[in-house]
Amino acid sequence: MKLFISTLLICLVFNSCSTSSIEKDKKTILSIMKSQEKAWSKNNIEAFMEGYWKSDSLKFFGSSGLKYGWQSTLNGYKKRYPTKDHTGTLRFKINDISQINSASYFVMGEYHLVRNIGNADGVFMIIFKKINGEWKIIADTSC
Repeated sequence: MKLFISTLLICLVFNSCSTSSIEKDKKTILSIMKSQEKAWSKNNIEAFMEGYWKSDSLKFFGSSGLKYGWQSTLNGYKKRYPTKDHTGTLRFKINDISQINSASYFVMGEYHLVRNIGNADGVFMIIFKKINGEWKIIADTSC
């Protein structure tokens, strides 16, 4: 009986640590996305891109197809959103954050742009991965 209770307590402690780690990860990811909202809304696309993995292996899939690389993604954003009138004010609505494994999560949600030239809305699924101790977007599907 003592062994059973000890084992049960150990399991509860490890489960509690795991849950708090997941909650901490989710909070960090949401904080990154909040920073992205602010940067985008200030028409600072470079600061918005700080949430992305600065690598040629970054994948972005949007209406113009699959693109690879951080610089290509930045260039695409700058081309499609050249002025503050185009970037407008960004708001994310997060519908789900789920752990894939201990070093990655997927985030599903909606984006809403309020703009002088007309509002824009869509959906996205992004994958965050912990790289060198930092959470970065390694893949983005937006439409």
